[in-house]
Amino acid sequence: MKVRTIKKVVSKSNLSEKKSDFAFWQSKTFAERLAALEEIRQEYNNWKYTDAEQRFQRVYRVTKLKQS
Repeated sequence: MKVRTIKKVVSKSNLSEKKSDFAFWQSKTFAERLAALEEIRQEYNNWKYTDAEQRFQRVYRVTKLKQS
């Protein structure tokens, strides 16, 4: 059985040289950004509502019927 090891990586940078998250996300396609957002939404819901069933919210609409 082969044992895998985790390589420790540390990087040091100045705060003034900090890369922009905005630039990173702008480099991604719309579909990639949407997929990342959906993954974050699902993780949040799993954390916040552990016992709740995942489903769409109900939407109610009251409409007036035309009288003929």
